Amino acid sequence: MDISVIIPVYGCREALPELHRRLTAVLSTMTSEYEIVLVNDACPQNSWEVIEQICKKDGHVVGLELSRNFGQLRATAAGLDYAKGNWVVVMDCDLQDRPEEIPNLYAKAMEGYDVVFARRKERHDSKLKVFVSNCFYKIYSIATDQPYDGAICNFSIANRKVIDAYCKMREYHRGYVMYIQWMGFREAVLDVEHQDRFAGKSGYNFKKRMQMALELLTSQSDKMLRFTAKAGLIIAGVSLLAILFFVIRYFTVHIQMGWTSIIAAVFLMGGLTIASIGIVGIYVGNIFMEVKHRPLYIVRQQLNNHSEKAEDTP
Repeated sequence: MDISVIIPVYGCREALPELHRRLTAVLSTMTSEYEIVLVNDACPQNSWEVIEQICKKDGHVVGLELSRNFGQLRATAAGLDYAKGNWVVVMDCDLQDRPEEIPNLYAKAMEGYDVVFARRKERHDSKLKVFVSNCFYKIYSIATDQPYDGAICNFSIANRKVIDAYCKMREYHRGYVMYIQWMGFREAVLDVEHQDRFAGKSGYNFKKRMQMALELLTSQSDKMLRFTAKAGLIIAGVSLLAILFFVIRYFTVHIQMGWTSIIAAVFLMGGLTIASIGIVGIYVGNIFMEVKHRPLYIVRQQLNNHSEKAEDTP
């Protein structure tokens, strides 16, 4: 197998026929040995019905149906575990990633790179989404000491050794682009055109985005813990100085200590304590998820099996 294209499917039923048509038109000009792996992540629009129809018509298309919604990262992992291509493309299902850019990514990889990421020159997303995304990636870069370009997306092509190395890391919270960049293979970035969604809307609301951001930050860096410890020491030091100041003032100027300042200090320290416990709790929760050693995903059904079934080991 020369090329595998991995596509997690959620909330884009209407786009699937057009996505298949354009992918087939592009890949058939590159090689006859290709596969398109559509991973249905329990899409509420019953996208599996469309995937079944496509698989019946085209033997190049592999359908993987997960037993429930495991999230985009785990759905992508399922497709990568299955993929048999020497080169593997990862892209979204909503056609914001243009299939016509795949030959350009492949050509760039042929210059001697192990992985090539697509960088969206002009994002066709809301200004709020772009702003929040840029803020997160700036925080992520600081937290992990790893510069990250927020315009880079999952849309990419990587060779077999990169994918094999990624699949060996079975952490529950593992961002695709972040982890591959961490591995240190020779990479390049290629500017591509970013389009509007073909239909529907993103399955990521604000709550889901915040949850994923916390998962990625706490799974890749302990800086939040160290920051909390430093903040606690600084506050303790300032509080000690304030106590000494008020004690000295009390004996020299005979000021009356007020309840307002005491209550404010109690609430401040209480809030900081609760926040600190919450941060520690997130890290403990991450450890709890890892030590259970549950599978990252479970495949309920598979269509057009080109080889052995996808792994679902932890």
